[in-house]
Amino acid sequence: MSNVVKLETIDNVAILTLNDPDRLNALSLEMIAELHKNVILINNGEIKARCLVITGTGKGFCAGANLVESTGKSSFEDIDPGKALEEHYHPFLIDLKNLNIPLITAVNGVAAGAGCSLGIFGDIVYAAKSSYFYQAFKFIGLVADASSTFVIPRKIGMARALEFSLIGEKVQADKALDWGLINHVVEDDKLMSTVMDAATNLAEGPTVALGLMKQLYWDSFANTFEEQISAESKAQTIAGKTEDSKIGVMSFIQKQKPKFKGK
Repeated sequence: MSNVVKLETIDNVAILTLNDPDRLNALSLEMIAELHKNVILINNGEIKARCLVITGTGKGFCAGANLVESTGKSSFEDIDPGKALEEHYHPFLIDLKNLNIPLITAVNGVAAGAGCSLGIFGDIVYAAKSSYFYQAFKFIGLVADASSTFVIPRKIGMARALEFSLIGEKVQADKALDWGLINHVVEDDKLMSTVMDAATNLAEGPTVALGLMKQLYWDSFANTFEEQISAESKAQTIAGKTEDSKIGVMSFIQKQKPKFKGK
């Protein structure tokens, strides 16, 4: 049984922890497969969760792709990196984008290359004060990937995105916050407690509506104005039929705090 990814569930919050600290949690194909498997189980309802947190163990969130296997052989020696993306990374990222519950990433330490892509992928991104983000691709003669060229310019604009990748500067957490790459910077020793407070709050929310809201925002990049407001009305029809919507309306009328069921 693989232990490169740890799964824990607390108060309806699933926590996936990258667990290869000796390599700063560099992404091996095995680790991607384990992450993907768990995301599928969450989306299928086999893992009961109403919020997902992804973080790393040890001193780093994720140092990017694992370029050296345990044998000392380059992991790219016998594989086309583009094919590895198509066959392993992309299916995982698509299912993670389509996750039907909120996603928080808790970035501790370095988030480099594909690890940077994963770190900033959260619906809400928390970073430890000592963490930094690093588009390291140019230094190994590769292009930015794992959704970087889609997500980063939409978060920080084209000018900063190009500089971030072409220059390859290490961007500290405070600067990443100033750019709009992440949402929050917290003291290192308070990262997970702060994240779990936020995750528990989200897990107590109207899960169906939150999932629909996420997809509306993702889809807005490809839709026209007319298509987007049409998508909003369709999603609202679905949300309006949920048990949580009825609970929310009655709680509002009665001036009480709603106790959502995630249904």
